[in-house]
Amino acid sequence: MGIFKKEDTDEKLTEREKVEERREEVLARGRKFKYPLQYAKHKVVTLTITISIFAIIAASVFCYVMLYKVQSTDDLFYRLTQIVPFSVATIDGEKVRYSDYLLIYKSTITPIEKQGMIQKDQDAEEMQKYYKREALTSAENYTYALKLARELEITVTDEEVTAAVESHRKAGGVERSNETFSRVLQDNFGLSLDEYRRIIYLSLISQKVSEEIDELAKLVSNEVQKHIFNGMSLYDISQTMGDKVLYEETGGLVDKMNIDGGRSSVALTLENGKTSERFVSTSGDGIYFVTLLEKTESTVNYVSLQIPFNELSNRLKKIRDEGKIDEKIKLAETSESGNLENSN
Repeated sequence: MGIFKKEDTDEKLTEREKVEERREEVLARGRKFKYPLQYAKHKVVTLTITISIFAIIAASVFCYVMLYKVQSTDDLFYRLTQIVPFSVATIDGEKVRYSDYLLIYKSTITPIEKQGMIQKDQDAEEMQKYYKREALTSAENYTYALKLARELEITVTDEEVTAAVESHRKAGGVERSNETFSRVLQDNFGLSLDEYRRIIYLSLISQKVSEEIDELAKLVSNEVQKHIFNGMSLYDISQTMGDKVLYEETGGLVDKMNIDGGRSSVALTLENGKTSERFVSTSGDGIYFVTLLEKTESTVNYVSLQIPFNELSNRLKKIRDEGKIDEKIKLAETSESGNLENSN
């Protein structure tokens, strides 16, 4: 009995071995397809990552060359600088946004191009060089004002920007719709409303900083107020105080919506012969006093006295003289006469 049992067991084991052998054959055939496919997938992933890295590097190099070497002002690269925070310079350690530089440049060169004021290719090149230089200088000045504003905790709200835009929309006594005003901005300056708001924001920041830091202007305005209280006219005050103040006359009746930093609007609130309290110009260039000479429903005649804001300009000049501005693009400098000078 024991012999037959052993033979049965051996036979069963043999069958199992056959099944196992068959199983191994099937698995082996499957591996021939499985492992090459896994290898192919790995190769595809590696290749995709490598190509992506090279594409990013190539795109970065291309953008660098176009922005910093070619100095392209094309709309494509301008839009790119609005998305990616490229810097065009640093002033006193503060980065100047490339997008601000191109925005200012576009807002100044576009009207000139649209009005056909450039007649020759050579004129166009010189004009572009000049306005690029002016735009970069303005962007640097605004950036420094932003730095001071942050340090002095000076802010400009959306409501203030909106109020300034609204006053421009209604300039000249013309009530323009938002749609019409946006079209005027686009047609004449190549700007969207959001871009225009950015320019207004930078301007308001600069105005507030100028007023805050200019202690001398405040002292001079106090002196002017004392002379007014003692009955002196603005003209006599200008003769007494010399180059501390700037005296100006309209020379006759002007439109009440005259773009003059708000002087016409203030003059309209006065009675003939009366002088206003001091106020800061909406253009941010100084403190003003006005005396009304004559007015009608739509026109006004006045004289004004300005105490200029000089402190911000003096600080900017000092920074430039000390070499605390590092520009990443090479542009010609402009002389005080406005002519381009060669830069090293």
